Order: sequence, then C-alpha cells, then structure tokens
Amino acid sequence: MRLDKFLANMGVGTRSEVKQLLKKNQVQVNGKNEKQSKAQINPEEDTVTVNGDFIRYVDKVYIMLNKPAGYISATEDNEHSTVLDLIDDFQNLNIFPVGRLDKDTTGLILLTNDGQFNHDIMSPNKHVSKIYRVEAEKAVSQQDIEIFADGVELSDGKAQPAELKCTEESKTVYVTIQEGRFHQVKRMFHAIDNEVLKLKRVQIGQLQLDSSLSEGDYRELTTEEIELVQQ
Repeated sequence: MRLDKFLANMGVGTRSEVKQLLKKNQVQVNGKNEKQSKAQINPEEDTVTVNGDFIRYVDKVYIMLNKPAGYISATEDNEHSTVLDLIDDFQNLNIFPVGRLDKDTTGLILLTNDGQFNHDIMSPNKHVSKIYRVEAEKAVSQQDIEIFADGVELSDGKAQPAELKCTEESKTVYVTIQEGRFHQVKRMFHAIDNEVLKLKRVQIGQLQLDSSLSEGDYRELTTEEIELVQQ
C-alpha cells in the first residue's frame, strides 16, 4: 500500500496534508524518515509513526455502542443527530450502523465498515436473534406469551415466532425476535392491546451489551465477541 494512502485512510490527514508531513520529515517507517508519498509499505508488518506517534493499522472495525435516546441509526441526517455523531474514532473508515434502533430506543447497536458482517447479522435467513428489554404499559399475560410464540399478526404480514420472558416486575419483559421490521417490537405490543413505554436492546446473537458502557459510550469488539454476534 502507498504510504500516503495508508496515512490518509488511518485519519492522519488528507493526501495533501500527508504530503506536507512527509516533506517535513515528520513520518518515519521502521524508524527511518520517509519523504516519498508513493513509498510502498506493508501496513500489517511495517511500523509507521508520525512525530513519534505509532499509527495503528485498522482495516475492518467492529464497534459496540450503548445508544442513548435521541439519536437516529443513520450515517447522516440534516435534522437529527446520528449514532455516528457519538463516535470520535474511525470516521475515516466509512463506518455505518448495523441495522437500526428507533430514535427513542436505547441500548446495543453495532457499527462497522464490513458489509459482509452487516449482511450476516441482518439477513432474515441468518436467524440472528435480538433481545430487547421492554417496559410495557400493561402486565403481560400467558395469552400474550402464546400469541408471540405463534407469531403476531401485523399489517405487513405475520411476524415470525418470538419469545416473551417475564420478570419479577409484571410490566417489564424481555422479547426475543429474529427479524428487523420497522418499529417491530412496538407494533407487536400494540397488536396485543399493549404499548411500549421504554425499549432497550440488550443482546444480539450471543453478544450482550457491556454493562460497563454508559449511554453514549462505545468500544471495539474483541475477536471472540465478533463470533458471538453471529451465533
């Protein structure tokens, strides 16, 4: 890979800004100053520093974000703040949210620049489950549990079977779905004459939301966690 492309891709600066850094002997490759923007490097083996700061090579990135309410799941929007506005790093890598959470829904959302990873999670054929904690207007009954298990009738067709789990709080339940229809959980509760007051996604596949992440905080996934998402 060309050195200037590597530095630009890693967010050091634009191509023209990178050229200026090179001219001023501010870029080192394996401990030696490098002035040539077209110099070829192996980003996985060579050590590149700018003013002594190591530039870590990142190709694919996988981020867990604890989404607060008030942000939409998009890369850009003229009227609303997006989940990307919460990410200080990796903007140069063209990251995007995996699926969507409604503006007022909180909790686990993933961001990546890996299109295949996104497909593997969001494709209905992959059957990756998503678990939400729901604070409902009314207590959930055994009949509601059975309706969800059979598949709730929605305006755009019958939903796939879903699991409702009650907690000690009669109006707080967990719902597991494998689809990602628009406002699906809210619509399912509306269909059983109930309403969602608060909605938080807590798990995707076998990956749980990191309880140490405050709303608005994020971190990269580990290799093991990337595998958990797709289970």
